[in-house]
Amino acid sequence: MFFNFKTIYNNNKVMSKEEIIQNIVRLKKEKNAIILAHYYQDSDIQDIADFVGDSLALAQWAAKTTADIIVLCGVHFMGETAKILSPEKRVFIPDMKAGCSLADSCPAKEFKKFIDENPGHTVLSYVNTTAAVKALTDIVVTSTNAKQVVDSLPIDEKIIFGPDKNLGDYINKLTGRNMLLWEGVCHVHEQFSLERILELKKEYPDALLLAHPECPKYLLEVADHVGSTSSILKFATNSDNKKFIVATEAGILHQMQKENPDKLFIPAPPEDSTCACNECFYMKMNTLEKLYLCLKLEKPEIFVDEETRINAVKPIERMLDISAKYGL
Repeated sequence: MFFNFKTIYNNNKVMSKEEIIQNIVRLKKEKNAIILAHYYQDSDIQDIADFVGDSLALAQWAAKTTADIIVLCGVHFMGETAKILSPEKRVFIPDMKAGCSLADSCPAKEFKKFIDENPGHTVLSYVNTTAAVKALTDIVVTSTNAKQVVDSLPIDEKIIFGPDKNLGDYINKLTGRNMLLWEGVCHVHEQFSLERILELKKEYPDALLLAHPECPKYLLEVADHVGSTSSILKFATNSDNKKFIVATEAGILHQMQKENPDKLFIPAPPEDSTCACNECFYMKMNTLEKLYLCLKLEKPEIFVDEETRINAVKPIERMLDISAKYGL
């Protein structure tokens, strides 16, 4: 969605950043709205959000909020998940074009065919999927709880895992399972340069490498800690170490630095030698200006048809139940 900010604003005068923030706070109060932001959002959005978290935490907050309006500052599937869990709420996302390469890699029609060709399998889908794919799923997982969900199933259970093959391969290694994997990847985590990271390790020999399990196997094998965004943040906060190389989307560094001002966080570089860090351009499509307009105009709004929602809510609720059981 494109807006001409000079027209939308007042008397062709562009508001300052401070004025935009003031208006967001005012509109949020007037409309009983809550702003949920993913760790990969720009720092300005993270700072104004009511809650910042990973996919599991955002789903948990969406399920329990008493707000009338949820503004999900993340990507489209996150807005869908919030709507699935809170159908009585109005759910908005600042930019409807904020998609996900991983979700796009797993079209529902093709995933259904994959399931049909492999009958007798329990289907686990990563939260980074469309509502239509979730509706084909037995249990949704996140990188925070995937191991626990798999551990909750009988050891001889036949499992399909999609769409992230790197996360699926990592969970297979942790659990000793042999899940059947869909061949999907995240464009952000797939593009880290092992060569450039090893060069950084030489430059900062006492730095620990922290990696998200969506990264390729060769990178995970040299990491000092592998975990979800929230796990990476927690590890860095609890560690006595002072330097870290972080192999996930660079937005997480804002929270890491806020919670650990005395520590050094170095973004892991991608293959592109012109870039110092790896960012998701979909996540960065959301801006303060779009957030303001989203609250002001109450659009763009997320809708999920009721049949899809009913089928999709069951596997998400199973995930939340298992997560609660494990204290996640």
